[in-house]
Amino acid sequence: MLTVVGVRFKRAGKIYYFDPGDLDVQAGQKVIVETVRGIELGDVAVGPKMVREEDVVAPLKQVIRIATPEDIATEKENKEKEKKAFDICQEAIAKHNLEMKLVDVEYTFDANKVIFYFTADGRVDFRELVKDLASIFKTRIELRQIGVRDEAKMLGGLGPCGRSLCCATFLGDFEPVSIKMAKEQNLSLNPTKISGICGRLMCCLKYEEDVYEAIKQEMPPIGIKVSTPSGDGIVVDTNILKRMVKVKLVEGDETDIKEFNLDDVHPVPEE
Repeated sequence: MLTVVGVRFKRAGKIYYFDPGDLDVQAGQKVIVETVRGIELGDVAVGPKMVREEDVVAPLKQVIRIATPEDIATEKENKEKEKKAFDICQEAIAKHNLEMKLVDVEYTFDANKVIFYFTADGRVDFRELVKDLASIFKTRIELRQIGVRDEAKMLGGLGPCGRSLCCATFLGDFEPVSIKMAKEQNLSLNPTKISGICGRLMCCLKYEEDVYEAIKQEMPPIGIKVSTPSGDGIVVDTNILKRMVKVKLVEGDETDIKEFNLDDVHPVPEE
């Protein structure tokens, strides 16, 4: 078994695991680690925990140190430089008349690289733009094209529900979302009703799907005969979220439709 800690480098970003070594690393602390991009500062999202060696993606790098006040000051300076770099890049994009939208700028902790994130409808020839930026910043430049979902995650905002975007607050990874999920959740198939501000199907359709599927397994199929506290009847509708079942009761010549809690409805065995 190995002891690892989970480190996140962006708000609601993916969690990467490191070996804390002899350091007393706790959740909520900031740490300095080495990644494929170089030395970076991240937040400990998952405190020390034991995992099996076969579950670890080798090589597992060690946490270099718990962030010092100087490290945090450096990170703050980088954030200020990112704002200036954003404006400079915007001007350069306009100068070269490129069809691209700058979304965000990120300095690596050691300032060895500046990453510019952008969206575009197609491929963009930004070779001249990179040359200009490299001559201005005197460091390595990377332009990375991202999708509209990544853009929404970086910028944040409010979703149709009125709450902060899931992708920008707690969803670490994007998962495939299909129109079938909206159908199974009895939602309107109007694109404006089931799409997020990114224009894609809302992420919540995916992570709520498991709950719908689990409860749906317990629900009696529409059309079967069931017994209820008010007598036998036929299931005509179900409400998954409320765990309620609508049953058509027939007594003599009278027909009545009542709603019952799922726990009070039981299938009647066929004779």
